[in-house]
Amino acid sequence: MSTSNAHILVVDDDSDTRELLLEILGEEGYRVTTAADAEQALAISKQERFQVIISDMRLGVDQSGLDVLRAYKNVQPDSEVILITAFGSLETAVEAVKAGAFDYLSKPFKIEDVLLHVRRALDHRDLVRQQPPEPPPRAAPSLSMLVGRSGPMLEIYKKIAMVSATRSTVLIYGESGTGKELVARAIQANSPRAGRKFLAVNCGAFTESLLESELFGHVRGSFTGATATTSGIFGDASAGTVFLDEVSEMSPGLQVKLLRALEEQEVRPVGSAQPVKIDVRVIAASNRNLAELVAQGKFREDLYYRLRVIEIDLPPLRERGEDIPLLIEHTLGRLGQEAGRKLGVSQEALSALEAYSWPGNVRELEHAIESAAALNRTGVIALDDLPAKVRGAAAPADAVAPLYSDLPSLEELERRYLFHVLKATRDNKSDAAQVLGISRRTLYRMLERWSVRH
Repeated sequence: MSTSNAHILVVDDDSDTRELLLEILGEEGYRVTTAADAEQALAISKQERFQVIISDMRLGVDQSGLDVLRAYKNVQPDSEVILITAFGSLETAVEAVKAGAFDYLSKPFKIEDVLLHVRRALDHRDLVRQQPPEPPPRAAPSLSMLVGRSGPMLEIYKKIAMVSATRSTVLIYGESGTGKELVARAIQANSPRAGRKFLAVNCGAFTESLLESELFGHVRGSFTGATATTSGIFGDASAGTVFLDEVSEMSPGLQVKLLRALEEQEVRPVGSAQPVKIDVRVIAASNRNLAELVAQGKFREDLYYRLRVIEIDLPPLRERGEDIPLLIEHTLGRLGQEAGRKLGVSQEALSALEAYSWPGNVRELEHAIESAAALNRTGVIALDDLPAKVRGAAAPADAVAPLYSDLPSLEELERRYLFHVLKATRDNKSDAAQVLGISRRTLYRMLERWSVRH
């Protein structure tokens, strides 16, 4: 079947979203059927066959997009399922990938992204539909330490879910405090190595000789102070995972030995003439650009490519500001549980926390909340409880005054009028488009511009 004749099922409990997807997919030449809930979608599966199913994750109280995914993978295993969600999490991403989801889209979505994902799903289906379905991998423990529902974090969850089942080396980039070790632990926890040892080492915290001994072990008497034989982290983490943080700080000599260990799956303890076989997965991390260090001759090119088989780039907190309230809630919940009392945050303090740039990322945010909670006696963190630099980010009382001045911008007038029409039509997109004298598609593009969920 050609992709232009593909039959697509759209499942969403929001009628406007169903109509939008029906319109844009129909314009591309696809046959489109819609369903308002999971029950209707499952009933249709007995009558129609679909190449692609696009389903919202939230379909009421009792059922979700995961139910649609599992059902269609059972009755129509060669169909590809794309899930749309505004509430992504690592656990959901892992569960969806293991159940056979092709990909995720985050809300609010862009029309171009929908069409791109559909084309990719159809291409993928054509490549694999002749192959027998693989048995689902065994369940893995969840890990809830990663917090966030923003688009960038959803992409991170997807990558973790997809790479966990492999044994390939992973290189994680990210500024200090973004949670690189948490990502590494999430990969381990959702991999076949779950339950085995996860050992981490900061490569910048040791001299070259001490780091070599820490990683590869040593024999007794090999150097002053070596009073016993040790197997090192690579030996201790047998069948588990080794996390090399700040790998960019490793000396050139040790880079050669690490490369040999990765390629030959064996290490040579300090002072020993005999190599020792190892079975570890290596995940490395750096807050420096290794490609630039390679160009400067400060990092081995062959080791760089050996480490970056899979690359994950963690966004700084300033690029996912919508996750800040979730991170605050998560941190307050943890601190409150430890202190045996309920903790909250005032709106004024929350506004300052959201406005601050957080150069130290998630770690700095957690420390600021912990400090404020320790100084607070009421249980509700106030603006005065926050560090001075965070308080300084609070907007002055008249910061929004320009929006209500006599000289607003043309774009602001357009935005205000659009919201006024939506309110007057009770958020009915068809009526709003008619009042505005534009097509529904143009209306949705305007909503996308102002990041309005539709």
